[in-house]
Amino acid sequence: MTAGEPGAVQDGSSKGGLRAALGGLTTRGRSFLAAGVAAAVCAYVLGQDDLLRVGLLLAVLPLVCVVVLYRTRYRVTGTRRLSPSRVPAGAEARVHLRMDNVSRLPTGLLMLQDRVPYVLGPRPRFVLDRVEAGGRREVSYRVRSDLRGRYPLGPLQLRLNDPFGMCELTRSFSAYDTLVVVPRTVPLPPLRLAGEASGYGDGRQRSLALAGEDDIIPRGYRHGDDLRRVHWRSTARYGELMVRREEQPQRARCTVLLDTRQVAYAGAGPDSAFEWAVSGAASALVHMLERGFAVRLLTDDGNAVPGEGSDGFAGSTQESADSAGLMLDTLAVVGHSDGGGLSRAHDVLRGSNEGLLIAFFGDLDEEQTSVAARMRQRAGAGVAFVLDSARWTGDSSPAGQAAAGRAEERLRQLREAGWTAVPVPPGAQLPALWQLAGQLRADTESAGIGGPTGFPGGWS
Repeated sequence: MTAGEPGAVQDGSSKGGLRAALGGLTTRGRSFLAAGVAAAVCAYVLGQDDLLRVGLLLAVLPLVCVVVLYRTRYRVTGTRRLSPSRVPAGAEARVHLRMDNVSRLPTGLLMLQDRVPYVLGPRPRFVLDRVEAGGRREVSYRVRSDLRGRYPLGPLQLRLNDPFGMCELTRSFSAYDTLVVVPRTVPLPPLRLAGEASGYGDGRQRSLALAGEDDIIPRGYRHGDDLRRVHWRSTARYGELMVRREEQPQRARCTVLLDTRQVAYAGAGPDSAFEWAVSGAASALVHMLERGFAVRLLTDDGNAVPGEGSDGFAGSTQESADSAGLMLDTLAVVGHSDGGGLSRAHDVLRGSNEGLLIAFFGDLDEEQTSVAARMRQRAGAGVAFVLDSARWTGDSSPAGQAAAGRAEERLRQLREAGWTAVPVPPGAQLPALWQLAGQLRADTESAGIGGPTGFPGGWS
């Protein structure tokens, strides 16, 4: 019973058999059965034939209801549709259910129940009146979660009752759907640092394959190529159909690094520092994709999304939406890593052609600060948002104050290595910090300090 693929439930195909159906007796049915047995025993002891008839009637009625309900032969199909199937944390999604009676018999009273995780809200239940042969009923309910993740919906269950309320049987569909709750994203202001973005923006530069009629780099014809791009001179020269190459834009690159080390964060819940970092990474990657960058998501354990292709970055503009969905789906289920270092992520960064590096760091000790400083050397430009757990947890003890002092020292070391390092206080808004990072970067370049600024395109 999935969206677009109806599933069917047939009463009478019970896996537990008649014994399981007897277990579906309601309180009323069990009371009738007990009263009938008691009346029959009293009638035998007292020798009262009329009381025996009453006892047999009371005992047989729930059993007959069980058999009749168990032998019911109508078929019901169900369809579930999620709208939408991917939502940000805190937003609502609507689940639409449709039940069709595809048998020749009308149904009795049905109770429809869908299984949902506790974090999505109470379990929805609907009572459906008699559904005529070939009839249809549609209902819907809303789900909402403040916690990101992947949540299964289903399977759908139907409860069948007899007209006397003596027995209640449950039939379940086998399929289920999945609701993906991704991190919240916020729009970020467009900024420009260290010049224009190479390949995109006002300073767009293109590498032309066609430099002139007599200076051309053709390629072989591929299925689907426009025949108007056929270069007949090269075709005659090579003896096969050749076409002009299309103009290839030089896409600026951006890597969004998320520090997921468990030792780097304290606290839990939607308002924790780690959840802020996840939401910040999601906002940054979506913003950079919208600005025309080729983007990838990198975690401290070295896992890169969208993949390990030729360069590991998101592909063409047509694939940007799919790449954004893939990275958001990854962030929907990302958790703390057991590793204690950033060395694996450092190894993934190959060299200065990595472009812009946007990092969301938790607590950094001296060793990890040194690794982060070397990361900056492998990127054209680096912006780091650093979260201090002592400040996020409100630790005002001497130990917490000492940790805050060490965090300030780590920020200074990152800035000396060339990072545009921004501290993230509790409850900070990413757009304001994004704007602050732009101002810090501009001030650094105007003063001629802050390490290498070789990223040709800046960041937007």
